[in-house]
This record gives sequence, C-alpha cells and structure tokens, in this order.
Amino acid sequence: MRLDSATFLLQWSAGGLLFLWVTSRRREVGIGYGWLLRSIYVVLAFGAVVVFVAQGVDGTGRAVAMLGAFACACAALAALVASIRHRRVDTFDPRWDLVAPPIGLIGLLGAASFAGGNDALAAARLVIGAAFLGCISDAMLLGHWYLVQPGLPRDAVQELVLWNAWLWPLEVGVLLVPTGMVSVLTGTIDDGYNGILGWVWIACAVSTITLVAVTTLALRERYYSAVMSATGLLYLAILTAFGTDLVARATLS
Repeated sequence: MRLDSATFLLQWSAGGLLFLWVTSRRREVGIGYGWLLRSIYVVLAFGAVVVFVAQGVDGTGRAVAMLGAFACACAALAALVASIRHRRVDTFDPRWDLVAPPIGLIGLLGAASFAGGNDALAAARLVIGAAFLGCISDAMLLGHWYLVQPGLPRDAVQELVLWNAWLWPLEVGVLLVPTGMVSVLTGTIDDGYNGILGWVWIACAVSTITLVAVTTLALRERYYSAVMSATGLLYLAILTAFGTDLVARATLS
C-alpha cells in the first residue's frame, strides 16, 4: 500500500471534519472551536489538491481523489463562512459540518484505486485511517479548548476518546489483514531494517490504546487539572496513532 502525501492530507481533513460534527452537533462548544478546526482542515484539504496536481492527475482514480479533495475543501470553507456569519452556536446549524466528510470519503475511494494492493482492502484502510487520525486530532484540540471554555462539560472530550477506543481495533485489524503487518512481523516482507519497523509498529499500536485508556481514567477525576493531564496524554497519543498508521503504510509500500 503506497504512502501518498496527497491521500494522507485528504484522510486527515475528512476524518477531522467528521469528528468536528460529532462535537458541534451538541451545540455546547464555543463557535470559535469550529472556526479553528474548519480553518485547519480547509488548509489540509486544499493542500491535498495542490499535491495531487503536482503529482499529475493521470487516471480516473486520481481525478476522483483530486476533485473529492477540492469539493471537500470548498464544503468545509462554506461551513466556515456560514459559522462566521452566524457567530453563535445556537444559531449555526451543525449539519453544515456533515457536507464535507462524505465528499472526502468519495475522494478516498478514488484514491484506493492507486493505493496499491486489493482495492477493497485499500479503501477500508484509507477510510478507517481517516476516522482514526481525525478523531485523535480533534480530541487533542478539544482538550486545549477547555482553556478557552473551562465550563465545558467533559462529555464532549470523553466522547471523542471513546470513539478512539472503538476505532483502534478496526485500524489495527485492517493493517494486519494480508498483505499487511502480519507479513512484516513473520518476515515474509522485508522492511529493510531486520524487522525493526514491525516492532516499532507494535509499540505504536499498543502505546496508542494504552494512552487512550489512561486518558479515560484521567477524565474521571473531579479536578480541572485532570482535563489538562488528559490533553497531555492525547498529545502523546497523536504521535503513536500517526505512527500506527504511517509506519505500517511506509513499510508496506
């Protein structure tokens, strides 16, 4: 499975925008949180378009992926403009945030055709990876938002942490399916480093779910400092989560 930078940027933006809706639908988090996340993911999606164009749009799959990234960025930008015009959580319709993720999904399905290997398996890895990376990123950013909005109920960040726990076995599972990391761990596929990358991947995967579990425990504490501790743990979880996805794809490419 190829490690393609444009596809990775599209994954990250589509997944992040999806879990922005998971949070924004509650109408609890301040409008500025949505401005921040939409701005970030608009830039990432447009970045994917630029990289796709630079790589050359040859073939239907690449065209679908590039157009999907462009339309995803435009939909997220439209939601950002709408949220700025409303300027209040209670008047902004969170369904605006549901437009971009499905469009990004279509782009990822197009990217599966040139990702390498079985198309269905590649599509599953790209879609699940998008949700996995987007969710962990949003959880960390939301943890920081408690500095701006300290009275925000913990349910918002707890929900994203729980989603990460549910997505982890799916992410690890699709990366193990042959031809996958099992082949690296058994030595069928040579990683070029005497199997070290396979062990690095295991360390990243195990560390991620461990950090997610510890974050869940931290959020059960009554004191406000527990939220900041959880945010620090999510910082580490982002590193290991991205390692879980990217190390596997780099090894299998």
